[in-house]
Amino acid sequence: MADLRAIIDSLPSLKTTVEAHRLMAEKALGQNFLLNQDITDKIIRLSLSNQGLENFKGASVFEVGPGPGGLTRAVLKAEPKKLTVIEMDPRCISIMEELKSKTGNIMQIKNGDALQYDFAKESREDVHIVSNLPYNISVPLLVKWLEKIKDYKSLTLMFQKEVADRILAPTRCKDYGRISILAQLQCRITRLFDLSPECFVPAPKVWSSVLLFQPQEKTLSQEQINKLEKLTAQAFSQRRKMIRQSLKSLHGLEAACEAKDIALTSRPEELSPQQFLALSDHL
Repeated sequence: MADLRAIIDSLPSLKTTVEAHRLMAEKALGQNFLLNQDITDKIIRLSLSNQGLENFKGASVFEVGPGPGGLTRAVLKAEPKKLTVIEMDPRCISIMEELKSKTGNIMQIKNGDALQYDFAKESREDVHIVSNLPYNISVPLLVKWLEKIKDYKSLTLMFQKEVADRILAPTRCKDYGRISILAQLQCRITRLFDLSPECFVPAPKVWSSVLLFQPQEKTLSQEQINKLEKLTAQAFSQRRKMIRQSLKSLHGLEAACEAKDIALTSRPEELSPQQFLALSDHL
C-alpha cells in the first residue's frame, strides 16, 4: 500500500484510541502502555539505523504484546512485507483489527501466548522481532529467541532497565549471570536508549531500556546451549563460592580447567562468557 505512512499519520492519537476502547492497563498481564508516538517511532528508527537499514522492506516483522499499537504503527511506517502481532488481551485485539481494516492485508493478528508461538515457522523472509515486552515474561521470551537466534535478523526489545543491565553486564559485576552469558555469546547487543517511568501509562516504578540484539556470526548449537545452561545454573546457584566448590560434582572439572587455563579458585562472575563456553564444551 503506497500511502501506508500517510494512513498511519492520519490515525487518531494513541491516547484517543485508548480512550475510545476504554483500555486500562492490566497489571496481571504486565501491561504498561507507551502512548508517545515520537518515542515508538524513535525505537524503530534507531533499530533500523543500527542495523544499517532504511526500512523493513522484504522482511517479516513479529510484534509481541502490541497493546494500543504505538510500536505497531511505527513498524508499519517502515514498510515490512508482513507484520504479525501476537496478543493475549482481547481488548487490544479489537484495536489491531481496527488498524488492519485501514492498512490492508500486510497485518496478521494472532490471539495467543507468545511463549507458545513458533515465530520462525511461517516465514522464509528475513525475520525481525520487536516488542515492548510484558515485564512478567520478558526473560523467558528472550531465552526462547536466543536459543534459535540464527532464525532472526534482529530483536528490538524493551525491558525493565535492571533486566537490561543484567543482559549487558560485564564480568566481575554483581549483575553478571546466566542471561548475560547466553545473550552475549549469541548476539551483539546495543542499548538504544533508556526511558523514564513517566513515558508510560500507568507509570511503572522502574526505568526501562530498549536493546537491539543481532546474531553473532557463529552461534551456539542446541547441544552447546544445553551444556552451558547446566554449567551456569550450577555455578551461579553458589555465585560467591569458588568454582572448585560450586562445580565439584562435574566429572573432569580439574582437567577441563587446566586445559582451558581457568583457575579453580575463580568465582563464577570472574569467568567470561567465552570461558564458560570453553569449559562446557570440554566437560
